[in-house]
Amino acid sequence: MENSVRSVKEPDSVSKQVESLLSKMSLKEKVGQVNQKMYGWEAFRRTKTGYELTEKFIEQVQFGDGIGVIYGLFRSDPWSGIHYDNGIIESESAEVANMIQKYIKENTRLGIPVLLSEECSHGHQGLDSMITPVNLGIGATWNPDLHEKLMAAVADEVRAKGAHLALVSTLDILRDPRWGRSEECFSEDPYLASQLTKAVVKGMQGEKGEYIPEGKLFAVLKHFAAQGNGTGGHNAAPASIGERELREIHLPPMVTAIQSGALACMAAYNEIDGIPCHANGYLLNQILREEFGFKGAVMADGCALDLLVNLTQSREKAAALALENGVDISLWDNVFTTLEKAIEDGFVREEKLDAAVKRVLTLKFKMGLFENPYVKNKRSITKGEREKINLDSARQSIILLKNNGILPLKSNFKKIAVIGPNANSIYNQLGDYTPFQKEENVITVFNGIREFAGETEVVYEKGCGIRSKDTDGIEKAISLAESSDVAIVVLGGSSTRDFEAQFDLNGAVVNTTGEEEMDCGENVDLANLELGGHQLQLLQKIMKTGTPTITILIQGRPHAIPWIAANAPAILCAWYPGQMGGQAIAEILFGHVNPSGRLPVSIPKSSMQLPVFYNHKSGDYKKDYFDMEGNCLFPFGFGLTYTTFTYENLRCSVQSISADNLLNGQMFSITIDVTNCGDTDGYDVIQLYINSKESSITRRVRELKGFKKVWIAAGKTKAVTLKLGKEELEIFGNQHQYRLEPGRFDVEIGYPLEFLIASLRIC
Repeated sequence: MENSVRSVKEPDSVSKQVESLLSKMSLKEKVGQVNQKMYGWEAFRRTKTGYELTEKFIEQVQFGDGIGVIYGLFRSDPWSGIHYDNGIIESESAEVANMIQKYIKENTRLGIPVLLSEECSHGHQGLDSMITPVNLGIGATWNPDLHEKLMAAVADEVRAKGAHLALVSTLDILRDPRWGRSEECFSEDPYLASQLTKAVVKGMQGEKGEYIPEGKLFAVLKHFAAQGNGTGGHNAAPASIGERELREIHLPPMVTAIQSGALACMAAYNEIDGIPCHANGYLLNQILREEFGFKGAVMADGCALDLLVNLTQSREKAAALALENGVDISLWDNVFTTLEKAIEDGFVREEKLDAAVKRVLTLKFKMGLFENPYVKNKRSITKGEREKINLDSARQSIILLKNNGILPLKSNFKKIAVIGPNANSIYNQLGDYTPFQKEENVITVFNGIREFAGETEVVYEKGCGIRSKDTDGIEKAISLAESSDVAIVVLGGSSTRDFEAQFDLNGAVVNTTGEEEMDCGENVDLANLELGGHQLQLLQKIMKTGTPTITILIQGRPHAIPWIAANAPAILCAWYPGQMGGQAIAEILFGHVNPSGRLPVSIPKSSMQLPVFYNHKSGDYKKDYFDMEGNCLFPFGFGLTYTTFTYENLRCSVQSISADNLLNGQMFSITIDVTNCGDTDGYDVIQLYINSKESSITRRVRELKGFKKVWIAAGKTKAVTLKLGKEELEIFGNQHQYRLEPGRFDVEIGYPLEFLIASLRIC
């Protein structure tokens, strides 16, 4: 059901209302509006009869005679220490949000409503929330239309609770899978990430307009920019890249987001060429605002402004540095709280603060908070509709990497053994930034298989851990496999946070006791991408029993699995598939669903050969190492199905278009006939790449510039058309400006290992 824009229209434009309110504000009140100092879970206290506001909350209100933004009121996880005994359950969320708005309205001079921001990396990080596949899984769907529906469902849920800002990772491009936050990236490719970023903005905010529609909220897009290119795969490490790499790889998702109406983003922890993103006026002011036309607010990442004190040796100077260079909203730091003194001491002009305050107030007016700051916990999308979209997202995120014919499973098995550390672990299939769960809300692989196995006996044994060196369970698993008709071994990684872990002030893991299974997530970077602990040993011993074996990988990054790729009969890659993941996997195993996922990232043979992303620069340098091949194990865009698709009759509308005509909107139309030659209906993902043959700069060997996911019935043929225009064909040229460069280029359509090619020209 489509949400309608609120019926009551403000008498003046948002900009006039903002200017009017700003003129009435004191310096103290302005500083209050750009601060997001407190941890939201410290704003309330759960009592025997309900909830009450805390002294810390009241102090924060008094500090700025109001609050700009409160982060994580509903957050739940081991870092916050919030769970079902002391947190805000879904049915009571609106009550607490309204309590906060009421206090601020009645106890401040101007009564400016507060924005509530919440983590929504893969669903809302609050109790009773829908938890979806992580971004790598969403990238594997290659389905922006589906993701727009999923994000609309998330927005509907979070807005009904009372929040206004959804923090969503969309801008990070995965260039090094050793990075612990790999799971938060859509892809190693900027075009695929851009299309999914557009889906996030449209799904969460609705169509562009003066106001945000009912049931929608602002997407705060993370992280700007180049955080996925940290040196050595280290979290928050410097991005040692030039401006061309920045613009070709890392900025496109933000450009697409702005075109879609994005009005909020979060700056990244990393530096680029010696300048921290939070102090990078060239990035935040000149490129983002002046060149790209961004009109929204830039939020700091958690405690990132405190790090600027290393440059300034003064909190006031750090506050001035960040404000001057484009940061509008703080997050937990002790820097923006000094802005009043920074202005009084002459480190920054009050006009700079005014610009930031205007952006914050604009968000509040566009949300309609001055009209009505309260919510009624009313939803437009039913629970059943949400679960259906979430299940379909999980289904389409799963990639069949190998199949010797064992899949789909036959129905004549008497006993199935489900084995492995990720076979029946709720949190291991959900990813980082996950709230506490009720067991009945998560379908594990084991439980999913039991549901679809009919009369077949299904038995389970963990076998080993993710990182653990304990081997006690391996013999039990072997015995189970020997007595079964088929073994399904579920391996991979885990981003499960543990109460025993130590967390930094920004929530990142800083130390583990060695007992946790966590090997992925924020600040959990790996040097070795092989599976941890005794997982490979477990699989090898089970396969030695002779029992037909299927390997499933539930993981937050692409692990290096050369032995498994060479020896396992079948491999499914499911990433972290969310609450419905076990059902989605079981449906694919038993043939109820035809797998349709495609790799959004290349899978390496070893971390020693990194980087292996597909869109590297062309050149005559040697790709192989002396002791190892340079090629990846499974390439970007790869994925098998239970049917076969063939491509024929590639044709183009025209062979050449002038640069002027491309600038005026003319496009190349490329059409191909796709036939489902098998006896199973299914999706195919038609991928279009370009390969430049004439250029003033070194181009990439291949660049994705279009794709379409299409359902084709068995035995049927569909003509699929993709288009190339100015946005797909312009480059950042040798004069450091975007341009359409005359010359020949090849269009390649097909799977990543076999293409149909046509030669076209810009004249």
